[in-house]
Amino acid sequence: MTSEDPLADRLQLDRPHSARVWNFLLGGKDNYAADREAGEMIVQMFPDIALLARLQRRFLVRAVRYLAEDAGIRQFLDIGTGLPTVDNTHEVAQRIAPDSRIVYVDNDPLVLVHAQALLTSTPEGACAYLEADVRDPERILEVAAKTLDFDKPIALTMLGILGQIPDSDEPEAVVSRFLEALPPGSYLALSDGTDTNAALNQAISVYNANSASSYHLRGPERIEAYFTGLEVVEPGIVPTSQWHPEPVDVGRDPSDVDAICGIGRKA
Repeated sequence: MTSEDPLADRLQLDRPHSARVWNFLLGGKDNYAADREAGEMIVQMFPDIALLARLQRRFLVRAVRYLAEDAGIRQFLDIGTGLPTVDNTHEVAQRIAPDSRIVYVDNDPLVLVHAQALLTSTPEGACAYLEADVRDPERILEVAAKTLDFDKPIALTMLGILGQIPDSDEPEAVVSRFLEALPPGSYLALSDGTDTNAALNQAISVYNANSASSYHLRGPERIEAYFTGLEVVEPGIVPTSQWHPEPVDVGRDPSDVDAICGIGRKA
């Protein structure tokens, strides 16, 4: 008689997964040998990948701070959460507004195991966690509605997640479906890697050939199109290091940062 561990089977520890590789690039410890090997391979081929990871994480902090403090948002739907680290969405939002409510969504079972243990809300606010694929917006919206009030503005954060959707699954349509469900005054905060660097393109190609998941770099114009119909917040759709930069982010040539980001408001 053999014993099976369904969670272990789903984790696929012998193959790299994007959330765990990203965790490795951020200096985290929630990763395995296959993830570290993949991360080191990418670093060798494209040394700035760790910089991209850090810049995206810092954009998350600045974006949530802007949404909570300047835009007055109190509800967040964070799709593609990734493994918990410092300054997670609810921590940044609830420092500003303790009554903020957050729903985290990811399709990596390890992310949700850690989220349920580490992402604890303030008493005034709320945190919920859902294991789901971004390509299943109907289920995500249905479950999110148990925590979030869809009659009030919501911030939808999609950081690095749309690159994990192939063209055949129509990422533009996925974004549109989520935005359709959000009330006026809601926001989209989004960032993704671009196909503007040959070395990065090659590194991602090798990663895709050896990973349980794949990443799809796209041109800046494709990423900008996700914001169609939204009022884009200044300074617009820009390299990740250039969106309301802090002193730690300046000094880089924007052309050296192969990821762009932005925030848009639904009128």
